[in-house]
Amino acid sequence: MTIPTYITIFRLLCIPFFVALAICYSLSVKDGAADETLRWSAVAIFIIASVSDALDGYLARKLKQFSKLGAFLDPLADKCLLLFALTTLAVFPWGPEGWRLPVWFIVLVVVRDIIIVGGLWILHHYQTGVQIKPHWSGKVCTVTQMIALGWVMLKWVPFSPLYPAVLASIFTIWSGVSYFQLGLTLIRKAPSNHE
Repeated sequence: MTIPTYITIFRLLCIPFFVALAICYSLSVKDGAADETLRWSAVAIFIIASVSDALDGYLARKLKQFSKLGAFLDPLADKCLLLFALTTLAVFPWGPEGWRLPVWFIVLVVVRDIIIVGGLWILHHYQTGVQIKPHWSGKVCTVTQMIALGWVMLKWVPFSPLYPAVLASIFTIWSGVSYFQLGLTLIRKAPSNHE
């Protein structure tokens, strides 16, 4: 196993620690005695896990250590980290009433990802070895979702997390439509001799 793959596995292992700390902090808020050490510990783990994403990619290129396992685990770890964080901060509030991500936003994110995974399966059926490169709208989607997470976790802005969630939703839908259109284009170009 390569060094970048170990880092990716480390990122996956960070997820349950973040979730546990996030839930414990939410419960302390609910009890009226918010334990800020729990919050900052959860934030620190999330930041470390996020930075590890850039690190494993950098090391893979620098050391020329690429593997099929790493290529599979890296996007899986990224998506799991983001989805678990978003879901946790939708179900367990980190502040007064309303200081959480809306549940409809999480449903939208999950449905978009299910559609994309289903689309990839269909593309695999139509033509082998399809390489889907990230679309710019997908990258903006991820950035806006991270902003929504940071909005809730850092508590620096006194306005409701609904605002960044709405912004992230726009790009979530936009990127989903972009990938759907790309998938249709690839299916139309696929050889017609598939079974």
